[in-house]
Amino acid sequence: MKEYRTVAQIAGGPLVFVEKTEPVGYSELVNIVTADGTVKRGQVLDTSDEIVVVQVFETTAGIGRDSGIRFTGETIKMPVGKDMLGRILSGGGKPIDGGPEIVPEKRLEITGAAINPPYARSSPEDFIQTGISTIDGTNTLVRGQKLPIFSASGLPPHNDVALQIARQAKVPGSTEEFAVVFAAMGITREEANYFMADFEKTGALERSVVFLNLADDPAVERTITPRLALTTAEYLAFDLGYHVLVILTDMTNYCEALRQIGAAREEVPGRRGYPGYMYTDLASIYERAGIIKGVKGSVTQIPILTMPGDDITHPIPDLTGYITEGQIVVNRDLHRKGIYPPINVLPSLSRLMNLGIGQGHTREDHKKVSDQLYAAYAEGNDLRGLVAIVGKDALSERDRMFLEFADLFEDRFVRQGLYEDRSIEETLDLGWELLATLPEEQLVRIDRELIQKYHPKYRKKAQGG
Repeated sequence: MKEYRTVAQIAGGPLVFVEKTEPVGYSELVNIVTADGTVKRGQVLDTSDEIVVVQVFETTAGIGRDSGIRFTGETIKMPVGKDMLGRILSGGGKPIDGGPEIVPEKRLEITGAAINPPYARSSPEDFIQTGISTIDGTNTLVRGQKLPIFSASGLPPHNDVALQIARQAKVPGSTEEFAVVFAAMGITREEANYFMADFEKTGALERSVVFLNLADDPAVERTITPRLALTTAEYLAFDLGYHVLVILTDMTNYCEALRQIGAAREEVPGRRGYPGYMYTDLASIYERAGIIKGVKGSVTQIPILTMPGDDITHPIPDLTGYITEGQIVVNRDLHRKGIYPPINVLPSLSRLMNLGIGQGHTREDHKKVSDQLYAAYAEGNDLRGLVAIVGKDALSERDRMFLEFADLFEDRFVRQGLYEDRSIEETLDLGWELLATLPEEQLVRIDRELIQKYHPKYRKKAQGG
């Protein structure tokens, strides 16, 4: 392997500029040998006839003009095998749980490939039960979907929601193997310890592969962590036949790493300083979810991101919303009320919900109950603004009824325990209990035959109560 000692510049922390090389491939792996013999790893970020830009996966401390640069001719590959389940790895794919090195059955390129919609992608239609009513009941997750969680900046509950989904997610009635790939990016050591303790304590680790990139790890590593996780998920899904749920948190930290590296490369910035290619980059991650026709297994994604300044129009949530199929919004006001999980169903949306609910999937009344709960809660929530102006006494009896419904909905439907795993039947029955507090003539979005079949009043009569 030829070694070059033509380092021209070290810039922005992770970048090394190398002159006078032979032709070098984009994304090629690089070994950098420092004066004391330490070997650091990097990757070709940009290449031309005059200069090659190498991004270093560690710090550039110790790298100088006398350092040796060796181009390996290989790109990053992820060693994968079935014994990865139950393991905790670093953001670079190295075991950090005290266990042995992974014995790979394959070494796969981490770039992967999007699933071609017209020819290869199968339409998602299988309901995934998370055990969380605000997701299962009103913003249903479907196998093969990419459904992000948008969290207000600085709110801790999105981590708890991520762990609860990782613990509880399942396809009811299915005997097919289910696995979780959990990738955390830019988290603190305290958060990493919390994640590891929860996975081990609850037993969720047995069916999971966990990647942890810490806040003090290099930003460059943060850009490969989700790709290592998705490569692992694709192997489990399309080689071993697992149905895999991938949870990526926090994609905002990932995008900040892109911005940091772009600034070091002196790229022309786009919106708010983020690279102009961020949409394409995010799409290369999100589009690796789905079901392939004729192949057993699936990859479902729940990316989690914090919205800087609670701004849903910020480039990160804005671009994510264009690529993915809806969003679950974690709300600061609900968190202030002490409600967990603080998921606001009003701005939340699952675009594939209708494909995975109803007769044969969840229950025949699911769609109608969801629509009626949403409409009643939206009306009651709007009335809160009116009460702030005119006072509660100025409301009509009907308005006071919907105002009370909004409080009841948040307290009983939205609020649930951190370890409370509700079945879809429990969620829908709870929805009916709440709707029973309204007069039947107000249930305008539900067919009469469904009311007579599922309304608590008629069910009690049918049971002889």
